[in-house]
Amino acid sequence: MRSILLVEVNSRDRELLAGALRKEIGCVVVDTPTPEEALNILQRQEVSLAIIGLLPPEEADLAVRLQSFDPSLPIIHAVPAGDRPHILQALHRGAFAYVNVPFVAEEVVIAAARGLNWCKPEGRGTRMRRSEGFHGIIGCSPPMMRLFTMLEQVAQDDASTVLIQGESGTGKELVARAIHALSQRGHRNLVPVNCAAIPDELLESELFGYVKGAFTGANQSKIGRIQYAEGGTLFLDEIGDMKPALQAKLLRVLQEREFEPVGGVKPVAVDLRVIAATHRDLEQAVEKGTFREDLYYRLNVVPVTIPPLRERREDIPLLAEKFIQAFNRGKKTPFLGFEGDAMDALSAYPWPGNIRELENLIQRLSIFNSGKQVNWSELPAKYQVPPAGTALEFPPPRLAETSWPENGIDFHHLVGEFEDRLIAQALAATSGNKKEAARLLNLKRTTLLEKIKKRGMKEL
Repeated sequence: MRSILLVEVNSRDRELLAGALRKEIGCVVVDTPTPEEALNILQRQEVSLAIIGLLPPEEADLAVRLQSFDPSLPIIHAVPAGDRPHILQALHRGAFAYVNVPFVAEEVVIAAARGLNWCKPEGRGTRMRRSEGFHGIIGCSPPMMRLFTMLEQVAQDDASTVLIQGESGTGKELVARAIHALSQRGHRNLVPVNCAAIPDELLESELFGYVKGAFTGANQSKIGRIQYAEGGTLFLDEIGDMKPALQAKLLRVLQEREFEPVGGVKPVAVDLRVIAATHRDLEQAVEKGTFREDLYYRLNVVPVTIPPLRERREDIPLLAEKFIQAFNRGKKTPFLGFEGDAMDALSAYPWPGNIRELENLIQRLSIFNSGKQVNWSELPAKYQVPPAGTALEFPPPRLAETSWPENGIDFHHLVGEFEDRLIAQALAATSGNKKEAARLLNLKRTTLLEKIKKRGMKEL
């Protein structure tokens, strides 16, 4: 997916152009009002085309600075209508094309489409297009850049066991797939096993396979997923849910690189890499005696931690763009995304469900908001939060006398919505610190936890 960097000081023009480009071209648009942020964006992610609005004289060298970083970047300049000196100046600075100010959205869209058609992705630098997915993982924030670098290093050693840790919804399987794809085992099988989704009585035979006659109904032998991963990678998701008896058998696989099928007596040698993942605290599970200490240390040779979405808020607009594009495929009337106030609210929300929660929200909004942009008031109540640190100012909705419906209102529903907003805002303002959020709300911490649980607002 190609992306456009839009630099425009005027927020109204910036939103108008970004919306038109997304709708008409169907590309990712990353917009900013400042040249410095534009340079930071270009350093963090791949950009296919830049559009620069009118800038103060002291910042008019932005095009030169952008092209010093990426000489092949096509740039469209905005110039005052009919101002020939400005046009010549833009062309001398290497502009691919120019558009007139005041902006005409159709003119900008045509120029941008031509610029994107002109640039050839294979001819652009050697930088990986991480804004468009590092092996399926979306992100350009500093924590994700560090993660991508680490994954490249981890993949070089294709024998060591990897333990991926992260909250639910952060994309642990995507990380496992990236490590496998980058390694020398990438041409062989990646075999995923969700230890929490398969019933305990079936998990052993699924992993180790069985020989004919091992149990009633075993009319023929069957290879397990460990053997199927021969030469490749076995991905054990939610390893923290595995029962102790199976943990002992898995330990032997890691130590001896061999296993016995259910009902078998002859060990089977296996060459594979094991990547495990969990959202649980395995050290705590070891202390409680629910997870074997020796297995934990065998798994935790190379620990990889995925940051939660609330620690990489810069990625929220980019992820939102990706999901919007995905859900708009095949639609006659696409969803146009979010206005500035709505995106600010989403960037402030703590996202206990992480990327999965964001994806589900955008899918829901895209269904009910075809052909329009969503503003702050149109977001579901719990997402209507201001940026972190903003004072709590959330007056309840007022109903004028003439607006009361004939059948009355749903009092409990309205009160519940208002409580949801207050709780979500307090959590956002305290970066998920429930003790501090309870203090802001003048509630006991236990009362706040009960309300969070009752409303299905997952704890951070």
